[in-house]
Amino acid sequence: QVQLVESGGGLVQAGGSLRLSCAASGRTFTNRPLGWFRQAPGKEREFVAAVNWNGDNTAYADIVKGRFTISRDDATNTVYLQLNGLKPEDTAVYYCASTWLFPTRLSRQYDYWGQGTQVTVSS
Repeated sequence: QVQLVESGGGLVQAGGSLRLSCAASGRTFTNRPLGWFRQAPGKEREFVAAVNWNGDNTAYADIVKGRFTISRDDATNTVYLQLNGLKPEDTAVYYCASTWLFPTRLSRQYDYWGQGTQVTVSS
């Protein structure tokens, strides 16, 4: 069992930045790829970014490529998502999740999920 707890969300103006964190506990965190998804009101959950087991390979959705950066610190069992150049359309609840595959953008291939953290970008 893996427990994931996100933090770092908030309200920010367009063009601003946030750093989301996801702390993992429980079953082995290392050697598992991790990802971030987001879900806006009335929309389906969508893939944002993923990082492989040792952090040396990443994947991004086209809509965030060049603005968001995913990273992991296995010493502290934490995965991060740096959000730069935020836009109002980035407003959503952001979730971190653990998977056994890399890279995968399919939410059904992630087996552990956090509770989410709200990001709101004002125009």
